[in-house]
Amino acid sequence: MLPPATNDLWITGSARSHFPERLPVSDINEVTQLILHERQGRDRGWWQQMRDAFWPDSTVNLSWFTGSGPDFVARSEDMSGRGDRSVHRIAAPVVHVHGDRAYAEAATAVEFQIDLDGVRADLISYTRLNYRLERRNGTWGVLSLDAIYERDTLAPKVPGQNIPIAPEVIKGRRPSYALLAYYLDRRGYRVGTDLLGDDQPARVDAFYAGLLAWLKNEPTAAHPADS
Repeated sequence: MLPPATNDLWITGSARSHFPERLPVSDINEVTQLILHERQGRDRGWWQQMRDAFWPDSTVNLSWFTGSGPDFVARSEDMSGRGDRSVHRIAAPVVHVHGDRAYAEAATAVEFQIDLDGVRADLISYTRLNYRLERRNGTWGVLSLDAIYERDTLAPKVPGQNIPIAPEVIKGRRPSYALLAYYLDRRGYRVGTDLLGDDQPARVDAFYAGLLAWLKNEPTAAHPADS
């Protein structure tokens, strides 16, 4: 028997262990559009649209930046002004809502068109963007943005060309974002060695556990990125 028609999304099976039986579709739509507007603002240089997505006390933890949401927007604008631009290809976000809190994850391919010592190349970083969101006075906003890095690839634009990267400059870097870190380092951006990545599954599992605890408003839940 189907549930009565409502504006709620029914959750069945094992997912019920984490989330309520119903999720309001209107909230899911609002959260999804907020995330897409934030990323569109980043890619298009529509900085006010990007800025409007973040609460003033929000935090961001990505490859090249750790700090507040508003500062992330300002630094992104500076980065774009230097000619360091990227495009984010985002899969449909998976959104979970619990009261005035929401969590969304979007599988993302971050694409860079770059020049390495005269060789034009395409660098792609595959990551999962994780958003925590809060509704305040009836309005949703981003409370935190954290990336989990999966892998990256680098290929010349012209098949057959060699990309001048010595193996030793990659050796020792985290495999989940080694090429991305190499390129950003060359461009003068400091990239941490302690980012979340699938090459460290225990930390990723702890991150998700903390995030789900926060979503359900469990009193002992700290910011999941601190796990």
